[in-house]
Amino acid sequence: MRLLTALLALFSVLSVAFLYFAAVNTVDELSPQGCRMSYMYPSYVLQSDFDVAWTPLAKRYSLWLYREVNGNGNGWETTHVSNGVPVLFIPGNAGSSRQVRSIASSATRQYFSRPWEVAEEFRSLKALDFFAVEFNEDLSAFHGPTIEAQTAYTERAIAYILSLYPKGTTIIVMGHSMGGIVATSLLPSKDISAIITMSTPHTLPPARFDARIDFLYDRNRGVLERDPTPILSLCGGATDMMIPSESCVLPVTKAAWRWTVFTSALEGSWTGVGHREMVWCHQVRWRVARAALELGAVASPAGRGVILDRWLRDGHALPPLGESRLPAGLSAAQTLPQNTPLVLKQPRGSSVHLLSAPTRPTKFVLFVSEGVIAPVGPHKRGSLSVEVSSCDGDLRCGELRPTVLKLIPSPILGRPFPVPSEGSDESEGVVLFEADVQAGSNIAVEVEGGQGLGWVAGGFVVEEPVKSTVNTFQLLLGSASVSLPGPDAFRASYEFPNLLSNALVIYRLAPRRKLSEKRCPDPLLSPLLMHTSQPSETHYFPLHVGPTHRILLHAHSSAPHIPRSAECPSRGLYFTIYSSGIAADCDAELLGLDISVDWSATLGRWASRYFTVLPTWATGIVAVMLFQAWGMGERSGVVPSVEQSIKLLVGRTMQRLVIASVGLSLVPLPEQFYLGNGGEPIFSVIAPLLLLISSGFVCVSWWLLRVLMWPLGKLGRGGFRRRREETSVHRSTLISMALVFLLVFLFVPWQVAFLGAWSIHLYQCAVSQAHVSQIASIPETVAIPLLRQRTVAGEVVEAEPRRPAPPPPHIAGNHNHNMHLLLLMTWLLPLAAPVLVVWVRTLAVAGLTTPFDGDHFVLSVAPFLVLVDFASWVNGPIFEKQSFEGLVSVRWAFACLAGAAFLLGSRKAYFVFDVAKVVVGLVVLIRVGPRYWGRGSWSPAERPVS
Repeated sequence: MRLLTALLALFSVLSVAFLYFAAVNTVDELSPQGCRMSYMYPSYVLQSDFDVAWTPLAKRYSLWLYREVNGNGNGWETTHVSNGVPVLFIPGNAGSSRQVRSIASSATRQYFSRPWEVAEEFRSLKALDFFAVEFNEDLSAFHGPTIEAQTAYTERAIAYILSLYPKGTTIIVMGHSMGGIVATSLLPSKDISAIITMSTPHTLPPARFDARIDFLYDRNRGVLERDPTPILSLCGGATDMMIPSESCVLPVTKAAWRWTVFTSALEGSWTGVGHREMVWCHQVRWRVARAALELGAVASPAGRGVILDRWLRDGHALPPLGESRLPAGLSAAQTLPQNTPLVLKQPRGSSVHLLSAPTRPTKFVLFVSEGVIAPVGPHKRGSLSVEVSSCDGDLRCGELRPTVLKLIPSPILGRPFPVPSEGSDESEGVVLFEADVQAGSNIAVEVEGGQGLGWVAGGFVVEEPVKSTVNTFQLLLGSASVSLPGPDAFRASYEFPNLLSNALVIYRLAPRRKLSEKRCPDPLLSPLLMHTSQPSETHYFPLHVGPTHRILLHAHSSAPHIPRSAECPSRGLYFTIYSSGIAADCDAELLGLDISVDWSATLGRWASRYFTVLPTWATGIVAVMLFQAWGMGERSGVVPSVEQSIKLLVGRTMQRLVIASVGLSLVPLPEQFYLGNGGEPIFSVIAPLLLLISSGFVCVSWWLLRVLMWPLGKLGRGGFRRRREETSVHRSTLISMALVFLLVFLFVPWQVAFLGAWSIHLYQCAVSQAHVSQIASIPETVAIPLLRQRTVAGEVVEAEPRRPAPPPPHIAGNHNHNMHLLLLMTWLLPLAAPVLVVWVRTLAVAGLTTPFDGDHFVLSVAPFLVLVDFASWVNGPIFEKQSFEGLVSVRWAFACLAGAAFLLGSRKAYFVFDVAKVVVGLVVLIRVGPRYWGRGSWSPAERPVS
């Protein structure tokens, strides 16, 4: 059994290492990042007038105004606010006010063509005044009261900023990460015109160790459904390793303008963006700055929504279209033969081309490079302009409304996409136009302003998607193949309605190519796969890639603990392949695609979504061990050691837990329970895997505790326990307890007292271990050289050697009890540690400027303090079953703790600690209370030794 325990521990350590590297190594292939670094010359002006007269939090936080300067230190504008548009930047967890510099610098250098000179296109707009709040890198993701303090400070900061401007001025708010939560917490507010959040987890907290964060999220959820303020959420996708990007998606509501844009779909960006990189990635920051410049000139929420969609488009919705012009020069139009595509390379001048649609309903697809199909085109483009109209047989033309009008990337053959540290340029991109066409109609394509740059290509496509009935189970150990259309097809769509679309499963596509020695001419648009998993998320993959590069299709449409919605279905994999057409019989011709499950990337996603499960499930496993140990003690009077409990755990108990975990995984529970998978069978293997890993870490933690207790036991030998004369608590203990409770109530969070209780209990267990080991090392047959003498008339008549009295049986039992409780408190430490870290961080940075609110409830730690103190001095058996526990023993409270850990630990880690408080409180109340306060009776065996 020792070998089995060692193997389980080794499996846990190796599994966590593999899962970690799988999560890290697949990021670059899931959604590669191609961001140009942004550069600036920043300067910051402290707003010293925003002091304690405005808010007492001014002692803790500060407010800064950003101003761009030149390399020689000269500014682009005045250091004082003018008649501009105020913008407030809110940093996130451990963030800095200086993160504002990238967006603010871009806004300044767009608005001014040179210092003090406004660019021509912005003469009708106002400059932006970027303010930023400084939170001293507070760890707000772990602590609800910290977010509340930041919200209160920011609310007063907005009032101060607006006091510097004419009455009626509104402010644009930008928030990065948890700063976006602070921004939405400010609503409803008539002073905020629009909110732009970046990498903000709107629907699910990234760290679930504080119930007050959940309360804050519930409140914000209601506000987001009702408040009319336009809000746009920018998400980095799989490249963001700090938050799961499915939590970045804003809830859809009809009451206000809400939109989510993934940077992989953002027109002109088309790249995954990391969490910290979101504020400096050039492809993102200049668009955010440009949108903010134009937001200041719009008064209505609807108009602000139009501005946000114009500069932060992902192409999922049609842009506002103007009135269509009738094509000129139809009499001189070039009529193409039936089924002949339109291909114009480096067009010059103006021309009209007429294409006849097939005799059945089709789609018309048109690509325009280095040009525009109004109003969509690259930001920096040439004069080429294209308009598409629908004409009848008499050449009477009218507007052809597109079903798709967006900008898509055009990857360069032989280069990775996106290009690392470079990405796309403002002039790159191909305009994609799609429209449904009636049979027998004519399509007129009018080209104007050609200067020998770019190209135009298009034609008719029969809408017959390739469908496959393969399901995810069939792909677990194998693959499926689909064929590709002919080399001249402009568009082909593929549907896999039975495949899961979930953040926990990644599919790999492997292109199959035709072997040929004939070289292909470079296509205008090489085959480009567009995968759309939900209305806000699209990824682009070039199919002409090297053999070592993996095409990984992933989604954030459905995920653990995310509420299910019709906009984000959990099943169905759909993608489209676009191409300008390539010549046949050449080495680049694609024949088909093989699709399979990519296991290393899939396991990496499991690791990133369930990292908080380990401490909570480990707590549940220790609770199971306590439940069994107390049961054995009540039945036989002998409490097993932790080693014996671990032996029992890895045997039959583990088999039962694994079977129960798989069975529970198949139950369609609501998303907040268990692993949040809704009973999806394919994910039933995750629960036993996490169970085995957690159990192995329980074993490892026990070994580490034994190693830690060894030197402590050596240091504490000889002072293993206090001798008590009384049968009730000491007056000194009452004073100590009262002092600790007063400190918790006034100054320190209760987590500090819990850490102290754990440290004391660790020392007592170490000393107790040394004492028990010393008793066990004395042989029973060895006589102690003390003689019992019997005298008669003053003379000694005999002498008998005195043998050592056997140690009381309760000593080992008490020791085993305490060791089990030490293991439980050890695994509760990670659940209390985040708030403790926040307190230490706040104390180190801000000092005692403001109280550390929200963590001074003394009853949260009182049961642990009483338990540790009681276990340190009682000489008799502890935790004896009371007479009124005949029907239900208090040990069933540990079963409740285990159930809470397994059912809710993944979604609400803080709830596990809350249940543990109640469980320990019940133990103290039922098993400890009467004896601790001296009102219980002592059996002869447990009389304190004088």
